[in-house]
Amino acid sequence: MAILFCYLIYFFLILRFCVTLFNFISNPKLTKVSHQYQDLVSILIPARDEEKNILTLLQSIKNQDYKNFEVIILDDHSSDQTYALCEEIASKNKAFKVIKGKPLPDGWLGKNYACYQLAQQAKGKYLLFLDADEEIDKGLINSSVYRTKVHRLALLSLFTNQVMVSLGEKIVVPLMHFTLLNLLPLRLIYLSKNPAFAAASGQFMFFDAEKYHQNQWHQKVKNQVVEDVEIMKCVKQSKLKGEGLLANGLIRCRMYNNYQEAIYGFSKNFLAPFNYSVITFLLYLIFIIGGPFLVGFTLNLQLFLMMISLIVLTRIMISLSSGQNPLYNVLLHPLQMASLIVVAHLSVKKYLTKTTTWKGRKV
Repeated sequence: MAILFCYLIYFFLILRFCVTLFNFISNPKLTKVSHQYQDLVSILIPARDEEKNILTLLQSIKNQDYKNFEVIILDDHSSDQTYALCEEIASKNKAFKVIKGKPLPDGWLGKNYACYQLAQQAKGKYLLFLDADEEIDKGLINSSVYRTKVHRLALLSLFTNQVMVSLGEKIVVPLMHFTLLNLLPLRLIYLSKNPAFAAASGQFMFFDAEKYHQNQWHQKVKNQVVEDVEIMKCVKQSKLKGEGLLANGLIRCRMYNNYQEAIYGFSKNFLAPFNYSVITFLLYLIFIIGGPFLVGFTLNLQLFLMMISLIVLTRIMISLSSGQNPLYNVLLHPLQMASLIVVAHLSVKKYLTKTTTWKGRKV
């Protein structure tokens, strides 16, 4: 029985390695382009208690080389100075506008309703939804317009580069790209019509406005915690084209400031890639974490070294693809796997007890 389980572990490990290798070789990144476009882009930012972050984002938007844009910020009942800061920026820049969100209706989650309201105010040919804790570089908007036009996309989503300062962040945040690039060939999001191959990041959602308004995607997923993935599924179910790419350094985000924030933040939606199947999630953990221990107990040095080599190569490829430090991720891999167990415990507990909250709201 133990030998059979070892074979299953190796099969799963090699399969994940092949997915990672495919992602590394196919290089699914947003291509930077020099051709300039003039289409109006509506940059839409939902913000709730973001006084520490939002000015960095707004300044980076002002520094963009793309000229034809409008910025609409929705203050979602913040308890800090978010609205006042944004209003000051808007008073000095005619392209910027800040509005106050309406009370949250029954059946809606906060961010989804904020995005829905923002889209109603937008006038652009394209709608770009950004989170308030991000920073963008020159070339991002122009390259996104180009990609959307050339591939006739209804939705382009980018998995942003992650800024990690503290050790706690470095132990948790890399799990996002590790899970993504280790399980899903990103090119299949665009190439396959199957909605099962759907992934997206709410940190960057770039829509063809006409198709968005026709389908009202945020309204369709109004009660979904992981609305980004669900919207990508909706796009594919509508026989439209969607694509998910790595950000290629054009947009970055510091999601959390310490270990506790990162653990709590990841736990609210880490079940989503597994379609909220607790059994599937637990099997994944058994293979990815318990498997190496079992192989180690076999005392077969050759098998153990082969397994370690595959894990190290996987971590290096994922790190290079996502703009992270390969040495850190290799050395911190055991601690990251331990953090994954903590995230898993909290995720399953919150899901089963329906006690997930975020920014003071139940989700």
